[in-house]
Amino acid sequence: MLHHRLDLRHKLAGAALAFALGLGAAGVAQAQSAPGIPVASAPATASGEARAPYAWVDFCKRMPSECRLDTREPERVELNTKSWKTIVAVNGKVNREIEPVTDEEHWGVVDRWDIPTDGKGDCEDYVLLKRKRLAEAGVPRRAMLVTVVIDEENAGHAVLMIRTDKGDFMLDNKRNAILPWSQTGYVYVKRESQYQTGWTSLGGQQSPTVASVQR
Repeated sequence: MLHHRLDLRHKLAGAALAFALGLGAAGVAQAQSAPGIPVASAPATASGEARAPYAWVDFCKRMPSECRLDTREPERVELNTKSWKTIVAVNGKVNREIEPVTDEEHWGVVDRWDIPTDGKGDCEDYVLLKRKRLAEAGVPRRAMLVTVVIDEENAGHAVLMIRTDKGDFMLDNKRNAILPWSQTGYVYVKRESQYQTGWTSLGGQQSPTVASVQR
């Protein structure tokens, strides 16, 4: 688990604010259950360079092929019925098959990122496996960004941001529903860069609400 216990206090706004943004919770729920793709939403914006998590740097030393950036790949996924079904299927399958354990329980260390080949892992490991499987399924790796957030418990958490032509969507081990970044209730700290090897700041952008979507 990320150990970035930051002293950030934030309140989640009500559903009315979500509708004001054109992203009502009911609409998201409907998009998740419909056979088609979700409605478009505004993307998250980056704001300069950021320091990579140390456990990410260690992971890249051990598995450099998982960290290479190919700027010839598209920055965003073309979201259609086929690509959306692939993303939803991989997200749900990984969430079901990995047993959540802490790094201390798993490895005997405070923080370690890895591909959970033994079926156990924490939030970063879910992210890395989803990223790997989606890349194998043809989703451009450049459009899939490991992202660090502050969650509803004011704790560091990792999710996978999929950048698409209809907005940025979050793959999360806490829920099977894939939400727009602005519907998670998280504070966004940083993510992988799409333009150079390294990370970029998200400036503490705050998602004002959590959509009422069941896991």
